[in-house]
Amino acid sequence: MLDSISQRRITAQLFELKSEHRDLDTAIALLDRNKPEDELSVKRLKKRKLKIKDQIAQLENLLIPDLNA
Repeated sequence: MLDSISQRRITAQLFELKSEHRDLDTAIALLDRNKPEDELSVKRLKKRKLKIKDQIAQLENLLIPDLNA
């Protein structure tokens, strides 16, 4: 079980990651619309976005209480 300080840190980190994830969504859409030929940059942004999504899932799992305990 996490203490309240750890929960607050994880929640703050989640907020930052979710914000970055949304920003990447916007950046990918703009780049795709304005420079559709720049596939490499779009792929890099999508890869970063996926990595952030995985980090978000891991942190959210830390906040879920262990039901077997």
